[in-house]
Amino acid sequence: MDDDGFELAACLEGVKRRDEQAARQLVERLYPLVIKIVRAHGSSRLAEEDLAQEIFLKVFSRLEQYRGEGAFEHWVARVAVGTCLNALRWQKARPELRWADLTDDEAQALTAGLEGDEIPADRAVAARDLVEKLLECLSPPDRMIIRLLDLEERSVEEVSRLTGWGKSRIKVRAFRARLKLKQQLRKLQKNGMP
Repeated sequence: MDDDGFELAACLEGVKRRDEQAARQLVERLYPLVIKIVRAHGSSRLAEEDLAQEIFLKVFSRLEQYRGEGAFEHWVARVAVGTCLNALRWQKARPELRWADLTDDEAQALTAGLEGDEIPADRAVAARDLVEKLLECLSPPDRMIIRLLDLEERSVEEVSRLTGWGKSRIKVRAFRARLKLKQQLRKLQKNGMP
């Protein structure tokens, strides 16, 4: 137990039992460390809160890997640094989608969809490919949420059971992911739509 009454071992055991109170305590405890690392390694294009959430997701999903050798904060810091570096690599490897990146069929499907027209059956494959390209612009957790909720049409309850996330967290992440997709579509329209 440290000075303010926080007992790490008890908190970690609670998290492993999926105790939401313990998870909240752990996040509150580690958030300053995680956000400091995100700000030190991230770029302005990376959304800090999204990256912090991804780090906590990894920490919770890999908790069994922590062996108690060394300080828990150091283990979390290694996870955070690795996640930040991967995000930077991902950002460089996956630049924004541009109009020129689209095939003619994808561009026509997008134009039809944006104008509110029905996408012709012969453009269905192109429309699906376009959706995949747009999803690639999202972070892996955002992409997963959109796939589960919007493409697979699962309920928030089902997604909660699959991911272990709370319902409000799922709704917020889905809202933000959809917003990012809309921004990407606006950029496509602005930068190249005839």
